[in-house]
Amino acid sequence: MAQNFIGCDRDQELLLPPSLREWLPEGHLAWCVLESVDELDLGAFYDAYRLDGHGRAAHDPAMMVALLIYGYATGVRTSRTIERHCHDDVAFRVITANQTPDHATIARFRARHETAIAGLFGSVLELCARAGMVEVGVVAVDGSKIAAAATHHATRTYRQIAEEIVKEAGELDAAEDELYGDARGDELPEGLRTATQRRARLREARLALDAERAAEAKKVPRDRDERLEECRTRLVEDWRLERRVEAEHEAWRAQGIASNGRRCMNAHAYRPAVLPDEPEGKINVTDPDSRNLNTTRGWVQGYNAQAVVTTNQIVIAAEISTESLDSPNLQPMIATARQELEHAGITDRPGVVVADAGYWKNDAIEALVGQGIQTLIAPDADRRKAPRPGRRGGLYDFTRRVLATDWGHELYLKRQGSVEPVFGQIKANRHADRFLRRGRSAVRSEWRLLTATHNLLKLHKHQLAAA
Repeated sequence: MAQNFIGCDRDQELLLPPSLREWLPEGHLAWCVLESVDELDLGAFYDAYRLDGHGRAAHDPAMMVALLIYGYATGVRTSRTIERHCHDDVAFRVITANQTPDHATIARFRARHETAIAGLFGSVLELCARAGMVEVGVVAVDGSKIAAAATHHATRTYRQIAEEIVKEAGELDAAEDELYGDARGDELPEGLRTATQRRARLREARLALDAERAAEAKKVPRDRDERLEECRTRLVEDWRLERRVEAEHEAWRAQGIASNGRRCMNAHAYRPAVLPDEPEGKINVTDPDSRNLNTTRGWVQGYNAQAVVTTNQIVIAAEISTESLDSPNLQPMIATARQELEHAGITDRPGVVVADAGYWKNDAIEALVGQGIQTLIAPDADRRKAPRPGRRGGLYDFTRRVLATDWGHELYLKRQGSVEPVFGQIKANRHADRFLRRGRSAVRSEWRLLTATHNLLKLHKHQLAAA
């Protein structure tokens, strides 16, 4: 008797059209993403397209949003990798309904809808709230340094930037001499030599320039020459600000009045600071918004990604900071969390805020307590056992006594089990240890998309457990 096998004929044509519903199991993450996108408000995406139907057809924004969400949720973030998965991965083919947008289309969509993508965070948080997953009795705030799409080797001083601009200008002049010869190179082309045509063209160019400036107001220029000019301008503005502040301070001291309004007893003995004749600061010419931040593993050129997280690891606020210190972010992050909760339909305010020693700031803690939000922030780092000199008394000693109790110690440990795993899952499990885009606005959009997909993964697990 012949052996009995199921036939495997790859030349056999499909007799019936394939059904995408049969390609993935019912509880797959792709179905959760598609169902969630159907419930999101995507009006901000659709408003960016023409209403008359003219022009080349674009991919449906709902499909592109689902593609980005599923890609970021599974650790596939670069546009070229997403394009490749649209060809090879069954789940991506289900998301796109067998369409294959190229990497340029994906990248342009992500850049064009930067603000709308950042707004997806609040919409996903609302879905989690509907599922009863957002409990704000105890919330933890923390930050993590994430590398930018730039290296610290691209950091330049004002003099280095000026020398590079002059050098590139000389190379450009030589190239134009070779190209145009004796001609100026700015002769008007055909069709622009009459006054009427020039005025019409000039009017269109001005409108396009105004639109471009409005769109690019918070974006880092792609052209290197433009970035160099932007970097030089920022350094000059910082330098002028420093000189103006010093001049105001000197005026106060000359009158015998300090900056806080009190009279100076030694005003005549004050020696004004010696200011440089040109800017002395440094800036990264690849991503001017990024900073060289100090971490436990050394210095990194990047951003300080901030998050407020519940005890069941739902992110209720996500923002970007460019400061190494976490303390200035305590009060703004809690205020942002309250706004996000209100937009998600949750009227409860956070009961207790826990944070590590990096967030200790007396004014911010007292402001939160004044709003009825209790705080439990470590006044010292874990390695310090003795009280810090100069901080004794008041809030400092009170917090140390609370942490010394069993109840306070147990409550503070909830910080470690809530917020730190979130950063671990995003940076280690999904390999998002470096931002792909440049500029604070673009990085903020990417960070909020990363945290939104984290919440969506939690929602998916919650739905599977409920089922």
